[in-house]
Amino acid sequence: MINQTTLAKSASLSGVGLHSGQTVKITLRPAEIGTGIVFHRQTAAGTVSIAASAENVVDTRLATVLGKGDVRVSTVEHLLAALTARGVDNLHIDIDGDEVPIMDGSAAPFLLAIDQAGLCMLPASRRFLAIRRPVSVIDGEKRVSIIPSRFFRVTFDIAFDHPRIALQRRTVRVSPETFRRDLAPARTFGFLRDVEQLKAVGLARGGSLENAIVVDDQNILNPEGLRYQDEFVRHKILDAIGDLSLIGYPILGHVRAFKAGHDINHKLVNKVLSCPDCWQLLEFSDDDLRVAMQMNSLTFGSRMALSEA
Repeated sequence: MINQTTLAKSASLSGVGLHSGQTVKITLRPAEIGTGIVFHRQTAAGTVSIAASAENVVDTRLATVLGKGDVRVSTVEHLLAALTARGVDNLHIDIDGDEVPIMDGSAAPFLLAIDQAGLCMLPASRRFLAIRRPVSVIDGEKRVSIIPSRFFRVTFDIAFDHPRIALQRRTVRVSPETFRRDLAPARTFGFLRDVEQLKAVGLARGGSLENAIVVDDQNILNPEGLRYQDEFVRHKILDAIGDLSLIGYPILGHVRAFKAGHDINHKLVNKVLSCPDCWQLLEFSDDDLRVAMQMNSLTFGSRMALSEA
């Protein structure tokens, strides 16, 4: 898409918060050109609006958390991943709790709600952040980088000392189709020993086999098993798409990650934004789109309109 989008109509979902265990309702509402993605947290003192942007990230330990003052909205990554993959640029999100509902632990319920609402094209071009020079972050064994690419692509490696996970690797060129088929149903996962520790300190109260893959020292405890043989790494890619959306623009670049999580994903976002000489903001005209369709790929040709970062 070369134009900005929003939803054609509102859509609502409700479910439990992963950590609070409380029922939370969210409503996705159409928004005007240039709004971006904005959460509107309903509190006893009134509504607090928090833009889904890197500057508003306040915690990345167990999930990606946005905040303003004392108000928080947690576990935003699955919803943001679905919005990114579907190409939703502008949206109001009303939420009556402090975390996005975990649903079934995947992005599939959010994708379904977006599909049912439909997209509305707005009369303004969208801008893409195109990586021109590599950017990398290393934190111990964790590594994540982004290099130039004509598309948004993610390659992810995970390594766990567990017989049902071990080493997994997958590369996905992110599009609405690949996200729906290969990533959206992939669920979050955790180790039984960690879940028990979290519940002991008042967290993960909403976690269950209904909304997460849980593994003990040897086996997967979910009676239905896995949705994909490599569901674990697929979910890591899903998380990364949501985390990297906080860069504020659709990305043209290839993300390569090893043992990465929310913390280092956010560090990459901040490093990219702090290195404006490593990227450019691009807009495409109707002529560019026609050429791209003829070539069956999006090229950085001479007709590309370059906007200032």
